[in-house]
This record gives sequence, C-alpha cells and structure tokens, in this order.
Amino acid sequence: MKVFKNIYEYRELLKTNVKKEIRGKYKHSLLGVLWSYLNPLLQLLVYAIVFPLILKMTQENYVIFVCSGLIPWTFFTTVVTQSTGVIVANSNIVKKVYFPREILPISVTTSAAVNFLISTVIILAFVIFSGLGITKYILFYPLVLLVQYVLCLGISFVVSSITVYLRDLEHLIGIAIMLMFYLTPIVYSAKDLPPQYAALMKLNPMAHIIEGYRSIFYSQTLPDFKNLGILFIISIILCVIGYGIFKKLEKKFAEEI
Repeated sequence: MKVFKNIYEYRELLKTNVKKEIRGKYKHSLLGVLWSYLNPLLQLLVYAIVFPLILKMTQENYVIFVCSGLIPWTFFTTVVTQSTGVIVANSNIVKKVYFPREILPISVTTSAAVNFLISTVIILAFVIFSGLGITKYILFYPLVLLVQYVLCLGISFVVSSITVYLRDLEHLIGIAIMLMFYLTPIVYSAKDLPPQYAALMKLNPMAHIIEGYRSIFYSQTLPDFKNLGILFIISIILCVIGYGIFKKLEKKFAEEI
C-alpha cells in the first residue's frame, strides 16, 4: 500500500510531471497537441494505400480495422520506449531531490494514456463517418484501457529501472518492438493466420488488447472477457513484481547515473 500513499502525498508532483511529459512532447511545435491526431493519421494514410491498394488487402472497412489496432499499439510503444530513459533523463532531480522515484515511470505511462485518450477521437471519427456508428459496446472501452494501462505500467517499472544499469537495453527494446509489430495483428487479422501461428499469437498480450478494442469499435461485439480477465491478472502480477524490482534497484540509481 506504500506506493498508493506515496502517489497521494506527491500527487501534485505527479500531475506536474504528466503535464511536462505531454507539453514537452510538443514543445516548440507550431501544431502542438494536434500532432496527437496527425501522427496516427499520417501512418493510417500509408497503410490505407499500401495494404488495400498495393497488396490487395480485402478486409472490410480496412482503415477502421487498422486504426483500432495502430493507436493502442502507439500507446504501448510510447510507454516502453520513453520508460527506458526516464530515470537517466531526470538524473539531476534524482541525485539532488528526494521524491518517490516510481513517480517517473507512472508519469510516463499516465501521459501516454492521456495522449491515447486524445487519439481515440480519431477512431470514433472513422467509426461515425463510415456509417458503423457508436454502439453500447463503447461502455467496455475503459475496461480494455485499464488492462492496457496496468500492463504498460508493469513493463515501465521493469525497463526504467534495469536500463539505469544496462544502457544497451534501450537499443534491444527498439529492435524487439520492431519485431513485435509484425507479430501483433495490427495490419492483418489474427483469423488469417495458420493454426500453429494463431496459437503462438495468444502469448502476445498486445494481441488480446488490440482484439478487445477491435471488438468494441470494429466488430461491435462483446470483448473476450476471459482472455482480458486472464491478461489483467497477469498484468497485476507483472506490476507488483515490476514495482518490487524497481524499489530494489532504485537504491543505487544516484550512483549509476
């Protein structure tokens, strides 16, 4: 329970850090927060041209299909990549000022979640203007978001602390994310995979999360609560273990950075 007590006592610092993460991302940018919309839209434009027109992808409403997978994926990759350097990037305050160090990975995850909420407007816009419309299943959106948030936070605790001691991890994570993109059903459907690969796909947590969002926005059906429930339990366990690793390693953060 100490982590919740620390967050409450330093809630103003957490708010400030989240705002700094969001504003810093668009600092000195003419368009500012509009890049939260433009970045995924430009990516969608590329996929909308390459896959349906060039590679002859026949998936119905392909833009919505990709959009409901790509934007959650961006949330995930943003947390993982930014978490790798968050302690080192804040070395000055880590060495000089006392505060709960877990505030830093929590800030990264929360700011990415806020950007994701903003970007979700894009999915809603495509769903509405395509004629599909918004259904009652939108009520389950916060549930899928909660699962993803807890998963990302657990990963953030682990990578942010280990990278302080092993800087090469940042480069390895970049390669892993690139490979994981093609192993996640973002630009293709998991149903199109051969049975042996479909079974392997079940080990990918982001595959279940993306399928959850797709159920809500694209298929407009109930998400798979069984898979999401199992993943939520695993994410909580990862978060607890990740926090334990973080607290164990934070003792020598000041020395290492």
